[in-house]
Amino acid sequence: MSLDNQPPPLVDYNLFTYDPVLSGALDREGGAWGRAHVEQFGRILGTEATLRLGFEANENPPLLCADDVVEFHPSWHALLRLSKENGVHALPWQTDCPGAHVARAALMYLASQNEAGHTCPISMTYASVPAIRKSPEMAKEWVPRIAAFSYDPQFRPASEKSGVLIGMSMTEKQGGSDVRANTTQAAPLSGSEYRINGAKWFCSAPMNDAFLILAQAPAGLTCFLLPRWTPQGKRNEFHIERLKPKLGNRSNASAEIRFDGAWAHRIGEEGRGVPAIMEMVQHTRLDCIIGSSALMRQAFVQARHHAGHRMAFGKLLIDQPLMRTVLADLEWESNAAALLMMRIARAFDARESDNYERAFARLATPVAKYWICKRCPSVVVEAMECLGGNGYIDDCIMPRLYREAPLNSIWEGCGNVICLDILRALKKEPEIAAVLIQEARLARSADRRFDAFVDALEADLPKAEEATARSYAERLAVALQGSLMIRYGGDLSYFFSKFSAAEFMQ
Repeated sequence: MSLDNQPPPLVDYNLFTYDPVLSGALDREGGAWGRAHVEQFGRILGTEATLRLGFEANENPPLLCADDVVEFHPSWHALLRLSKENGVHALPWQTDCPGAHVARAALMYLASQNEAGHTCPISMTYASVPAIRKSPEMAKEWVPRIAAFSYDPQFRPASEKSGVLIGMSMTEKQGGSDVRANTTQAAPLSGSEYRINGAKWFCSAPMNDAFLILAQAPAGLTCFLLPRWTPQGKRNEFHIERLKPKLGNRSNASAEIRFDGAWAHRIGEEGRGVPAIMEMVQHTRLDCIIGSSALMRQAFVQARHHAGHRMAFGKLLIDQPLMRTVLADLEWESNAAALLMMRIARAFDARESDNYERAFARLATPVAKYWICKRCPSVVVEAMECLGGNGYIDDCIMPRLYREAPLNSIWEGCGNVICLDILRALKKEPEIAAVLIQEARLARSADRRFDAFVDALEADLPKAEEATARSYAERLAVALQGSLMIRYGGDLSYFFSKFSAAEFMQ
């Protein structure tokens, strides 16, 4: 303990080896072959120098310059280079090893603990590949560029770059989540080529090399790949109106953009834009789960570190019974999020060849996205309180975690949109609900209260309707987390603190 009773900064530690729950999940879910890589990445991220990059990138937000160019602080570029060189953007597209999505989820989890803003373009780049593959012509051209483990920040045609970043922009001012209300127009040129006219209200990371967008073609809403440069090597008619000031995610640029006859290539069939781009959205939703889990983990780690060094009322905070209870709850919820995140990543690895895993991924992804992203702000606030006034000062990472905490609940579908998606899945494919119940029951007989909770949940699923969709989403998520915690080393104190006895027996 220091003479002034101030905890030392938490630096020069390995984010991976400091996390036994992540370590165990990496092996169990199929990513053990990537252990050395993940461990090395965790060591780099925990160094004082790399942690400083995250602070600098957020203290110096991007600027919009002339000619639709966005200028970023060198620390932003350093973080993107680190993540790209370690394959956070494309590991599953670079290797055929089973468990690649699991290993990549662990990498993303660690990167997001260090600095969340730069992981937005990393996530969109990773998630773009399944959608782009709906166009073999575009996949042949773009996937090798996407999968390259190199970072090239230069603003020039993709054909001249050693690696690229991909974005996504769907939201329009008048429609928001209702993308079928989009008014951006796509006029056919020849074959799969179109001219795009219109505007998008939110475009994250507008410096990326190409974007998946939705526009109204003659047959209806359609998905397109729209690059910053045309195939002829000219700047595309992609214009940045302004960068949006944001509560958090300050290192990353978010823009309002306009298309004035921009060249684009159709992805998938005309009129089938939503199914095409949902291939991307499913993967970015996984990253929302990972990102929120990472914020919860880092918040808990900071709270535990502070409590282990700060004296109050004659002893360390970590030895105070009330503080130990708070830290236990924070750790429980952080661990439960990480376990579910890694289990879903395994489903992404197996879903092409295994119907059970396909069904699990389809429903568990929005369920976890809803619950974990909703819980993140509460966990971060509780952890911030453990640091007292120090946790409210930008000298430490807690205010940045606090500003980031609500974002993943908004990105890729706000809470109600996610719950409607869950409800739609339950109505369209009733059998997938049985998969989640079966998964929860892998912990059967370990605790009678948990068994009763799952039984009641199964009985209520056929009665799911819009007015109660949030409740079903929460209960499904907690059932999955409770099952994982029972099987892999947790206890149920937190679980049962959140639901009354009456609710167990509903």
